[in-house]
Amino acid sequence: MPHTLTPGTALTVQDVADLIDHALLKPELTPAEVEAAGRELAQDRIWSVCVRPSDVRLALAAVDGSPTRVCTVIGFPHGTTSTAAKIAESNQAIADGATELDMVLNIGRLRGGDLEAVKQDIAAVVQVGHAAGALVKVILETALLDEEQKAAACRVSEEAGADFVKTSTGFAGGGATLPDVRLMRATISDAVQVKASGGVRDIDTLLAMVAEGVTRIGTSSTQALLAGAREREQAGTLVVPQPGGAGADTDADTGAQGY
Repeated sequence: MPHTLTPGTALTVQDVADLIDHALLKPELTPAEVEAAGRELAQDRIWSVCVRPSDVRLALAAVDGSPTRVCTVIGFPHGTTSTAAKIAESNQAIADGATELDMVLNIGRLRGGDLEAVKQDIAAVVQVGHAAGALVKVILETALLDEEQKAAACRVSEEAGADFVKTSTGFAGGGATLPDVRLMRATISDAVQVKASGGVRDIDTLLAMVAEGVTRIGTSSTQALLAGAREREQAGTLVVPQPGGAGADTDADTGAQGY
């Protein structure tokens, strides 16, 4: 899917499924729950399941035979593990079968103004990911940043070679907002994509995000999103709205673990 879609573009249910990284990240999830969810989500042919690092092999087996990929998180959820630890975690995730890495940047270093340290931390994970053909998404944790810090995070992520910038972990008391994704899309070049995570729980919010240039959605509300997409497709209204449309300036209602 292109980075931006013209308002009025008709989508299919599969187009919506291709946007979704389904989050299976809550610490209390059991292996059986991860496995069952993976099998169910694979039937919907969503883009990926995003799982905890220890669940990558389990998830890979659960989605076997489907086009659904396995994504995992690095330095999650606070971003404060050392670069060496992030490199080791990335190598293990790839060895286990992950093809996408969602890393949390070092939020404290960013807020403290040490942008070079943040960039080098990201670049180290990008190097590991890209050597294996894996995509790397950089989680900014927008709820903890001001506008200048969000823009700076986007710039250093692109300079470090990231494939995506992503709004949130879902664990910091806030998630994706349309003003934030609008800022992110405006700050980066077309070489980098935007993932909105946290609070995208209905099809209208998803479509509003797409209108602002979002090309990936992190959510745990996949079934609700696909059900809404089916209804809208049948009605002929599963189309990209005008940017700045309904809900454009409202914050997503997210809390801890708010995917």
